[in-house]
Formats: sequence, C-alpha cells, structure tokens
Amino acid sequence: MIRQNHFAKLEQIKKNKLAAGLLRDRFPKVSGIVIQMTYYHGSHQTLMERTVNFCPSDYAYFNMACMTRGCENGGFDLSSVIRNLVKKGGKSAKGEICCEGHSPDLGEGHASIAYKVSISYAHKRSPGLKKSPQLTSF
Repeated sequence: MIRQNHFAKLEQIKKNKLAAGLLRDRFPKVSGIVIQMTYYHGSHQTLMERTVNFCPSDYAYFNMACMTRGCENGGFDLSSVIRNLVKKGGKSAKGEICCEGHSPDLGEGHASIAYKVSISYAHKRSPGLKKSPQLTSF
C-alpha cells in the first residue's frame, strides 16, 4: 500500500510538471531562476539549506516539497512569487512560507522556509549593433 501511494505521488508530480510547461515557453524572457531556501522545522530550527537552479529547458514547476517526514499534501509553492516577479520585470524577491500540509502527528507550523528568488533575463541585442567580424587565418 505504501509503495502504491509513493508511485501515485510520483506520477502526480510528473503530471503537474508537464502541466506547468517548460520555463522557456512559460516565461520566454527569462534565462534562469535561482531559488535559495532555508528549511525550518518548528519554530525556526534550521533543518537544511538548499539552492535550486532552473534553466529554460526545465519545467516551470516551483512547488518545493516539505522535508518533514509524515507531512501529507504539504510543500512550498513559489509559483505565484515567480509569476508576479516576472510580470513586474523584477530580479529578486525574499520571503517566508509556512507548510500547509497535515498529519495526525504534526501540528500547525510544523515547517517553513525562508526563500530568495533571483531571476536572470535574456538580453536582446540592440538593432543598431552589428555582429563583430570573424577573424580568419590563412
């Protein structure tokens, strides 16, 4: 039963990633996203630090799993943070999110993250600039 649940969760994550689409299609002006997170257990006891890098060929899936054992349907969805940042043309944002997951053994506020999102945008060449000539050797 546990194994079936695990595979069902993995299949759902796969479907969610496919539904999110690729970063290059969802945010064509973005050349990269870096998410730095500090995971906290309970009242700010540091559990771990993590950095996740996204390039244009990655899925635009920004739901980070809760690292607390036994947490069901939890995690930290940074999709709206990233969507709003790109919409405004912003380069970085910081904040905190609490896990909304549940379990009979876990209480409210069992986990949270502090995050920093950094976005790089693709540079467009100015129409007046010409390509530099190639040097050839004979």
